[in-house]
Amino acid sequence: MICISHSESKLFTMKHILTVITLFSLALVSCTGQQEKETEEQLMERARQIHERVITLDTHADISTSNFTEEQNYTMNLNTQVNLPKMEEGGLDIAWFIVYTGQDTLSEEGYAKAYENADDKFKAIHRLTEEYAPDRIELALTSDDVRRINSEGKKVAMIGVENAYPVGTDLSHIQEFYERGARYMSLSHNGHSQFSDSNTGTRDSTWLHNGLSDLGREAVAEMNKWGIMIDLSHPSKEANIETMKLSKAPVIASHSSARALNDVSRNLTDEELLLLKENGGVVQTVAFKSYLNTEKNNKYGEAADNIIEEVAAEMDFEMLGWGEVRQLPQDEIEAYFAKRQEVIDAATPRIEEEVHPVAPPVDVTDLVDHIDYMVDLIGIDHVGISSDFDGGGGVYGWEDASETFNVTLELVKRGYTEEEISKLWSGNLLRVLDDVQAVATKIQAES
Repeated sequence: MICISHSESKLFTMKHILTVITLFSLALVSCTGQQEKETEEQLMERARQIHERVITLDTHADISTSNFTEEQNYTMNLNTQVNLPKMEEGGLDIAWFIVYTGQDTLSEEGYAKAYENADDKFKAIHRLTEEYAPDRIELALTSDDVRRINSEGKKVAMIGVENAYPVGTDLSHIQEFYERGARYMSLSHNGHSQFSDSNTGTRDSTWLHNGLSDLGREAVAEMNKWGIMIDLSHPSKEANIETMKLSKAPVIASHSSARALNDVSRNLTDEELLLLKENGGVVQTVAFKSYLNTEKNNKYGEAADNIIEEVAAEMDFEMLGWGEVRQLPQDEIEAYFAKRQEVIDAATPRIEEEVHPVAPPVDVTDLVDHIDYMVDLIGIDHVGISSDFDGGGGVYGWEDASETFNVTLELVKRGYTEEEISKLWSGNLLRVLDDVQAVATKIQAES
């Protein structure tokens, strides 16, 4: 028998404890390293499963009616950021196709021309859903329609009107647009309309109405009556504040981000965002590079443009300014953009190799930075997502509908739950649509 003193026994015990702690720590470090690797793989898989389960909705995709013909339409993988093959590849369930009209003179001639443009785009969207691809995409008018169409495995089309200018001064067109499928409309675009001042007035502090016109106030009431969501993404701050105070229903900003993070007039101020929360509305964070981070985008754009110009010269192609492009005949415009895309595709490998390391592009992380900010400010129930595809939108990682999963992946990385991601992608916007339609039903019943 070996005798051990009390002090020796205590020392022996402490040595064993330290040994056990050390071994446990080493094992924990080893397991943690293995767990990190497993977690990264599991995160990707979890994000994919979430992306498949939630209904993904993009509130702003511009269209050209030249892509809605029997010979050329969205059943084909066209050189557009949105079409059915890209939606199917990227898991984008709902695209709001936009009846957009640029601002022109406030005259009967201008209104008539604008109405023809809007009419053409309404008809184009209906051709896609009713003639060209009814088995793959269907027009939704309510949130119930959305869920039914989605459950049938089809894509969903919805219609937004960007600029109420085509309404002219005949407010009965608002009901007409509703009956043709429009479920949101903005009172102006880039230029003051007969209804509302535009955000563009900040350039020279020149205003037409100092907010809404009398006709604009009537239009707010008429949109409430028929169940059209009012879109704040282009009017001035003063017009937006007045609209939110007047509207009996929640409003939306179909494609805007946070001005506090990037001070451009197309983004919403904190004051507007807080009023939007009080109104019960939702802001659809837009993936538009210069709205998300102008400085970063300019730095990247300058470096990338230099390479594109070099490649264009090598391909004997002249890059034109937007003003010059608009002056071309329609068939030449389409040919120009097709060739321009060839140049950009040829330049892309050099841009990624030479520019990205020193001047990275605006990407999905910048988009989600704006989502984070607005969620922190006004809450998860009042924020959504939009692209402005085929209207200037798109960021690195979400350049077209085929890359939609990358947005979900970044949200998962940031710690958003599936319930929160579902709200951001579609739940909040569809809730506002339900609320707006409920208000309309009540107004119509009372009248």
